[in-house]
Amino acid sequence: MTLAVKADDPAQSGSQQQTHGDFRGTGHGGGFPRREHPRSVYPPDDLAHNGAVTRTAATPTPPSLHTAWVISDGAAGNERQALALAAALEVPARVLTLPLRAPWAWFAPRPIPGGRLALNARDRAAFEAPWPDLAIGCGRSAGLLTRMLRRLSDGACYSVQILDPRIDPRHWDAVIAPSHDGLAGPNVLTPLGSLNPVDDIWLASGREAFPSFAALPRPRVALLLGGPRRGIEFDAALAARLLATVRGIVAGGSVLATPSRRTPAAFSAQLRTALADLPGTFWNAEGPNPYPGLLGWADAIVVTPDSVNMLSEACATGTPVYTAAAAPLPEKIARFHAGLRARGLLIDPGATRGDVPPLRETRAIAEELSKRIRARRSPPPGTAPTGPSLENV
Repeated sequence: MTLAVKADDPAQSGSQQQTHGDFRGTGHGGGFPRREHPRSVYPPDDLAHNGAVTRTAATPTPPSLHTAWVISDGAAGNERQALALAAALEVPARVLTLPLRAPWAWFAPRPIPGGRLALNARDRAAFEAPWPDLAIGCGRSAGLLTRMLRRLSDGACYSVQILDPRIDPRHWDAVIAPSHDGLAGPNVLTPLGSLNPVDDIWLASGREAFPSFAALPRPRVALLLGGPRRGIEFDAALAARLLATVRGIVAGGSVLATPSRRTPAAFSAQLRTALADLPGTFWNAEGPNPYPGLLGWADAIVVTPDSVNMLSEACATGTPVYTAAAAPLPEKIARFHAGLRARGLLIDPGATRGDVPPLRETRAIAEELSKRIRARRSPPPGTAPTGPSLENV
């Protein structure tokens, strides 16, 4: 059955690098240092099991997992979700950045003959036994590798796929896909938004990293800019809607704005010029990205309508969140927005945010996965078989 996640009761500063031995810590929010800028900012709870499972406030006891791989294709937003889940599971994660070669990348996560050649020689050397106890991938490219790991390890590696793989989810032990994707199955977990590390400690760390924002006049309005996607144009009409939204709520306050790598330069420049009369900051892609500080210090947040990751993280802060659209949204994004509005997490300018808990779903997902992994694991800890080599795939 499908699991739906409810909110809890009371997303680029680093460069992308290819690594085969990058271990992330397991502390609170492991992989996202509390006193440093998070490596991947952009993609950028009660757990209901048929509406009947509640969560305790205590941190779950993690399953007996000695090794975990986070598999990434290098996309910051995908890696961020996978790392957030590993941190919530409190397992040390080895990050493997393994981009697929063509034509395997075109068909992923569907396997095609000659699977061992999907990786270049250096990456094949990293993708070898002993296999991990847990593999977490996000996106379709990583999905091919986590699917392969399940078979290569003779089922000893618990494989987790984040985001809709666009094929039957039975090829993984667990699939985590946002509810607006409409995916269902006995091994499918469906949060409303994307997985992320945002919680009270993460936000406090963001404030600590950027203390100068405290001196800006309130309300401090954060403006988070994504980029074009199918059905959403970043044009003059959207810029005008965003500016009207910001000016409608800033009321003598200040603006803290940050573009993403997907934001068109001309669009960013247009907004920067239009907001130049207001105090605040508009990040110019030089120096540390202030994104954690923006979320930490914001009294209100305006997000472009395209980004599920940034909208999810904004809604995890507990502050009022707004968006603006100049045209009807694509169907899936529209469903996501509707879900946020139904929870009172996304509101219109002039509306008052009710007493709504922040959207924090990652730990609930981790708790459910912990239960499933413990129930599934029968061999003693650390005895995962080496299995066949990738050479035989």
